[in-house]
Amino acid sequence: GKQKIHYLFEDGKEMAEEYDMKTGQLVSRKWREKNTFGGSGKWQVEVGEPTSPLLGPLESELIKESSSNPVFMRKDTLTSFQWRIRNLPYPKEVYSVSVEKEQRCCVVRTTNKKYYKKFSIPDLDRYHLPLDAAALSFTHANNTLIITYQKPKEILAAEEQLQKELKKIKAANSGDGDCKTQ
Repeated sequence: GKQKIHYLFEDGKEMAEEYDMKTGQLVSRKWREKNTFGGSGKWQVEVGEPTSPLLGPLESELIKESSSNPVFMRKDTLTSFQWRIRNLPYPKEVYSVSVEKEQRCCVVRTTNKKYYKKFSIPDLDRYHLPLDAAALSFTHANNTLIITYQKPKEILAAEEQLQKELKKIKAANSGDGDCKTQ
């Protein structure tokens, strides 16, 4: 039920995206660059569930991150960018979410000074679009802060064009063709 697309760019960067076949919605996006020795670096998750580092059995018993720490992740919808911060137990009135236009980022603050987070929107940076405070909103439910930024029409149009292109692509393991090199 998922379609994986792997991109290789001329500057040595790689991007892997995963789409839901039924809805066409982006499930995950990861980036990887060459390291200083020319080998492949670690994947950096931009959209989707953050990957936990694989620790050996001995290391995981000695030091372990608290399960009550806030977990920040991005999960987009068809019309908006969406971030979820789990394990934030404070009421909605405590949070403030704002746009820093000079630094091109969004900021989450709490009035009780227990949580602070700055994050950028790489999609807007790639299209050189300005941040709009009116497009930003948030809600809080089940110890999770959900931040929503409505996608600009330029990005919606680009994603629609990309979906048309992805429908034309045949899967590598579908057995339709004898395509060894492209």
